[in-house]
Amino acid sequence: MLEEKGTSENPQENNSEKDQEKDNVKTTSENQEAVSDKEEKTEEISEQENEKIENASDSENEEEQDQDDHEELPDYSEFSKEQLVEVIKEISKSDNFRKADRIINEIKPLYDEMYNAERKEALDKFLAEGGEEADFAMKHDELNERFEANYQLYRDRRKKHYKELEHQKDENLKTKQAILDRLRELVDSEETITGLNVIKEIQKEWKAVGPVPGNQSKTLWANYNALLDRYYDQRSILFELKELDRKKNLDAKLKLCEQAEELAQSEDVPYAIKHLNDLHEEYKHIGPVPKEEQEPLWQRFKAASDAIYEKRKEFVKNLKEIQTENLEKKKLIIEKLNPFTEFDSDRIKEWNAKTKEILAIQKEWEATGQVPKENAKDINKAFWGNFKQFFTNKHEFFKRLDSMREENLKKKQEFVKKAQELSESTEWNKTADQLKALQRQWKEVGPVPEKYRESVYKEFKAACDKFFENKRAGSKDAQKEYEENLKAKNDIINQINNLEPGDLDQLEAYEQAYGKIGFVPKESIQQAKEDFSNAIQGFIEKSEDVLNDEQKEKVKLMAQITKIMAGPNSDRKLNQKENSIRKKIGDLQNDIVTWKNNMEFFASSKTADKFKKEFEEKIEDAEKEISLLKKQLRIVRSIE
Repeated sequence: MLEEKGTSENPQENNSEKDQEKDNVKTTSENQEAVSDKEEKTEEISEQENEKIENASDSENEEEQDQDDHEELPDYSEFSKEQLVEVIKEISKSDNFRKADRIINEIKPLYDEMYNAERKEALDKFLAEGGEEADFAMKHDELNERFEANYQLYRDRRKKHYKELEHQKDENLKTKQAILDRLRELVDSEETITGLNVIKEIQKEWKAVGPVPGNQSKTLWANYNALLDRYYDQRSILFELKELDRKKNLDAKLKLCEQAEELAQSEDVPYAIKHLNDLHEEYKHIGPVPKEEQEPLWQRFKAASDAIYEKRKEFVKNLKEIQTENLEKKKLIIEKLNPFTEFDSDRIKEWNAKTKEILAIQKEWEATGQVPKENAKDINKAFWGNFKQFFTNKHEFFKRLDSMREENLKKKQEFVKKAQELSESTEWNKTADQLKALQRQWKEVGPVPEKYRESVYKEFKAACDKFFENKRAGSKDAQKEYEENLKAKNDIINQINNLEPGDLDQLEAYEQAYGKIGFVPKESIQQAKEDFSNAIQGFIEKSEDVLNDEQKEKVKLMAQITKIMAGPNSDRKLNQKENSIRKKIGDLQNDIVTWKNNMEFFASSKTADKFKKEFEEKIEDAEKEISLLKKQLRIVRSIE
């Protein structure tokens, strides 16, 4: 559709060009002058019409923005850490950065206050236990990591959003300048009616380009309209073409009127207001219509718009009734929440299941609209009080868990004391049995606090190792026993070398037997390890076509374990191997959780779908690796 004519950048230059064209054509009829006068009046009316629409649309946008700024927010001061993490998780996905900034400004200081209080409490406890402040490290807390990750995600998205907006405006400016160059070239050319299709394409392109920097907008529009003005003035068929185009514009605006009238019948007032603004924007960008249709058409469109605005006034007027209904809904939600305040269990899974349920109720609460202002404080206090009580009870449960771990620490410290007493004994067989019994009991005791896990284990192992090293050095028959052990190990190595390809069961039996054989002479230790390793590798190579990948990995793992069992400090090394596998499993599980969380941030698009597929493939590979590691873990734990 053809755009409305505007005012050129340089009127004198335009007039000069018009005069020159008149001289070249040499014939200018009175009818053409009448047509030109008619068009100028039509253009003037069209500009006034657009100004009306623009003012109406801008007014509505300002009202919506003001409504957003004054929207009531929950009382976040009553929120727990878990709740604040869930809030910022939702905010990190939001594209309404204006509202999100308001919420961030509310919850960030509250969360920082909680974190600083926890850190101070942990530091005070650390100092009270004899620690130095320089050595203090805040305990790993998944909530803190999730909060900071989502906060940083939001900041990055917000920064990227506004940066992209500015960048896009600059790109739009370049695009429009390029369009102006093409339009100027066309206007300066000698083309006649054949250039009209090109002009229409240029107009479509111009309309499709988004906003430009504000200081360039007026100049661009002035140049654009001036060039269009020159183009139409250069063609004697302007009137006929414009009349045809105005009829097309009339049809388009009639359809917009019909759509606006349909919206006026809708009972969904917010929906109608939103889509009416879109119609206003489209109406504004459609070119002029026949002069006699302009005012009636605008009045029809305006009447439908006014009907919607009246409905909005009535909607606001009835807001009190809606808020009262919301109050009753929220009272019912509070009743659903009441049983959670009495919930108790000694199982982590049950607490986690209940946590999911209560968070679902929280979403239901947040999805319910506003309540009367005079009831808001009491109803929020009732809900968040019960909500907070549940998480307080959950916190007490985990405090009890911590207490159990402290009890486990005391038990293991007793084991350390007994092991240290036995470490000086020379009753080799009796004491060895006692220490092995202690080691079995050690494994049966549950976990201890994280910061003591490594240190208390090192003390226990040091005492056990000391005894067994003394036993090795002090036994009179040790050297003879070592020689016999070497012979036994060499026999097993020879039997492995002669194994049939793929006989995995027999190999496993040999490996277990090998691991139960005691020490060998010191000078033969390394050679025995190499011979055994070469035998295992030889079995794998000749079984290449018989064993699958999983079986090969199992053989290699059994070989590693057998080496460990054959060497000094075998229990400690086996424990390290088990912890290493557990750590890999834990890291992969954390990665899977992170990837699944990241997938929630992707909107629906071709690019997002591509990223989702990549994450799904990563998750699938990680789950396969976890399955293999768990099998390895079972093998390690089966070694006694």
